[in-house]
Amino acid sequence: MDALFTPAFELWGASTSWLEVVAFGLALAMVACNIREIHWGWPLAMLSSALYLLLFWRSRLYGDALLQAFFAVLALWGWSQWLQGGKTSDGGAPRQALRISSLSARGRLGVVLACAALWPLTGWFLQRYTDSDVPWWDAFPTAASLVGQVLLGRKLTENWLVWLIVNLVCIGLFAYKGLWLTTVLYALFSGLSVVGWRAWRLQQGQQRQAQTALQTADQAHG
Repeated sequence: MDALFTPAFELWGASTSWLEVVAFGLALAMVACNIREIHWGWPLAMLSSALYLLLFWRSRLYGDALLQAFFAVLALWGWSQWLQGGKTSDGGAPRQALRISSLSARGRLGVVLACAALWPLTGWFLQRYTDSDVPWWDAFPTAASLVGQVLLGRKLTENWLVWLIVNLVCIGLFAYKGLWLTTVLYALFSGLSVVGWRAWRLQQGQQRQAQTALQTADQAHG
């Protein structure tokens, strides 16, 4: 196990392991796939999560470590959702690939309430049952990330807004822990969250235009 944490280089006075370097690369590739709606991002997410679980556990970021285990499980669900989570085709054919959509106002309120409920529960658990020195700080991105991952799995555009908030909080958290390469990663994630939001909104608009054109053509032929 110690071999995984062999130093690759030093970054701002802190040693960066080869494990963190590989996890960094996999995570960036994963987000790039997510932005472009490439379903292979999900297996990359599983691999990256497995490595970050080890890294965060050693750094006593237990909430984020356990979160990576949840991510690996949710990645299997998200992968199946992207491939066959859409509406059933005509004639009882297999379900279609999931398409980008957005939450209603009620759905957005539900996201806020879910985060508000999960944060104190996670913080209490970390404070009571672990030796974490940042239980509440660690708890917020842990709780919000669970919500964000579910939104991503269902291809809801609001996932990018949740990730933006999570990533900004994590920049400070990982910098405090001296995980500088991961800090850089989450700074990049913050920018990519904005890119992802804009790309998905554009794609959603194009889908609506294509659907409207198809309906217009059907009515004309009818």
